Amino acid sequence: MVTSDRDTISGKLKYDMETNIVSLVVGPKVHTFSSHKIFYFEINDQILNTYRQFYSIPSKVNFDYKIPILFELLYEGPLSLLTREAIIQQAQSANSPYWGGSNYSRTVVEYSFYFLDTKGEITYFTGRKKDLLLIMRKKQADIKKYMKDNHLDSDDVRDLIRITAFFNSI
Repeated sequence: MVTSDRDTISGKLKYDMETNIVSLVVGPKVHTFSSHKIFYFEINDQILNTYRQFYSIPSKVNFDYKIPILFELLYEGPLSLLTREAIIQQAQSANSPYWGGSNYSRTVVEYSFYFLDTKGEITYFTGRKKDLLLIMRKKQADIKKYMKDNHLDSDDVRDLIRITAFFNSI
């Protein structure tokens, strides 16, 4: 992890996207940092078997007020793709032929996607194709054709990364 003071600290890391807090275990000590004190951190996610990068980026929480929020970087370029994850409880009902059936809840990870432009503006992405084309309006015709030719969906993460890379390449 690199702090906002440009200090580099290594250790076992745990992050909480909801509260924008990172805990770092270094030897016997636990250090806790808010997004105000973090510049960047990276992890080798053993569960997903991937390398992940996170940045603390000032984001509007009100029309005239910005605070640093933790985002995961999925693709970096003139138009960067970011995500935030949230752990939520999802109510499920088991299909049962009997009256009442059974209901249960399960924990799932839900992702929200954002685009960061060269001016530092962050735009929330709904996952809908028309909203993606609006965000990428300068090259909308090319994006539409690329998505159609390659059978890409705007609500699939891998496809969204490919679309963003293509947008940045033209």
